[in-house]
Amino acid sequence: SGGRVPGRMRLSAGVRERVAAVHGGSALPERLRLYDGWAARYEQVPGEPREPGPVRSPVPLTAVSPQDVSELEYRAPQLAAASLASAFPSPPSAARLLDVACGTGLVARELHRRGFRCLHGVDGSEGMLERARSTGLYRQLWPCVLGREPLPVPAGSYDAVTLVGALGEGQVPSAAVPELLRVTKPGGFLCLTTRSNPSNLRYKAELEAALKGLEEQGAWQKVLVQEVENWERATSEEESTQGTGYISGVVYVYQKCPVPPPKEG
Repeated sequence: SGGRVPGRMRLSAGVRERVAAVHGGSALPERLRLYDGWAARYEQVPGEPREPGPVRSPVPLTAVSPQDVSELEYRAPQLAAASLASAFPSPPSAARLLDVACGTGLVARELHRRGFRCLHGVDGSEGMLERARSTGLYRQLWPCVLGREPLPVPAGSYDAVTLVGALGEGQVPSAAVPELLRVTKPGGFLCLTTRSNPSNLRYKAELEAALKGLEEQGAWQKVLVQEVENWERATSEEESTQGTGYISGVVYVYQKCPVPPPKEG
């Protein structure tokens, strides 16, 4: 057996439940209500007293806490931010960027480290938006449940759009991807991620069919697709990639057409 197997077994029951719950099927209003409630303890410091009440979550939540992120070795925010930054032809400080399903701002922190300064965000949870607001990293934040409603911004508003960690079974439907394109400027970049674990493979196939269809229509062109083996730690034997104790994932970066010609000189 591999050396990582014992580590996998140390994942707490709470983390396993919360990650599994993300892909469950309870009604959206109930999920968002619990998401809001969990946001209140999202920044709980390990070892500090917790407020009274159960911490286990029997129904889906749509994010995990910083402690969960650390325990899971969740790498999507930094991988996505690095991929997007590498695609930019010039320093990104003046670029307007929309962080969709922004949660508490994990992706914004990574983008900020890479020079992005004009960040806007949307999320379906008011509780998570409050946490995102408290980071001071976003210039504007709006409530929006992508897939149920359009993004609350005009067409062609952004130089870049990110959707990290929310393209998956029971989360944002793949049919919502054209809405991301709508708010992107011609020549702008879109950075998306999804997981490659067994329970998400059907969704991933639907997503990639949608991405390819938009490419064939001439709506955008592929910049990079990065397959990542150790995306995050697996929560069960069944989800693990070849017994490694991790699941794999993918970062996609596309550029909206028409793509501007390269600048001379």
